Amino acid sequence: MQIYGFSSGIKAIIFNNRADCLLNIVYLCIHTDDNHTSYIMENTKALEILKTAILLEKRGKAFYEKMAEQTESPEARKIFTTMAEEEKAHVEFLSVQFTNFVKEGKFSKPDTSYAEPEDISHEIMSPQLIKEISAASFEAAAISAAMDFETRAVELYSKRSEEATDPNEKEMYRWLAEWESGHHKILYDLNEALKESIWYDNQFWPF
Repeated sequence: MQIYGFSSGIKAIIFNNRADCLLNIVYLCIHTDDNHTSYIMENTKALEILKTAILLEKRGKAFYEKMAEQTESPEARKIFTTMAEEEKAHVEFLSVQFTNFVKEGKFSKPDTSYAEPEDISHEIMSPQLIKEISAASFEAAAISAAMDFETRAVELYSKRSEEATDPNEKEMYRWLAEWESGHHKILYDLNEALKESIWYDNQFWPF
């Protein structure tokens, strides 16, 4: 009997004599060690999460584009258009990583230096925007739905950033989580402003 090892971690056992063949019915035994199995499982998980992230960003882009198209508020249209453009950039960003991972089996160092997420909610929360949107409007419903969407994105990216062992993958998801957190803050602040607006407009006072 001879045992052959391969760089992939696969081992083949081949029986040479007739007795071995009769007793063991000549077979090929495949063995993969634990480290190799873990490597395959981790790469598979990384790829699946990357696919989920791309799909999530594409859905976000489509959602914001639709909202920008349907809203009657010029100020709300600006917000939704900006969100759609940023989600598009994220799709392109993740697609580059996907291509590299499929070809090389690893993540490239993400170029996050060109833009850092900033808190611009104070610039967006204009009196004109609040005036154009009522708390019970189509736009307000869209903002509420978008908040849930951004929450899911933040949770996905934050969790993967903690779990990832590849430093480039970890940095990529940390950066994305910060971006989506920024989106969520804008939407949250706007939603709160709308609630305050309807409270005062309808004079819902306890006295």
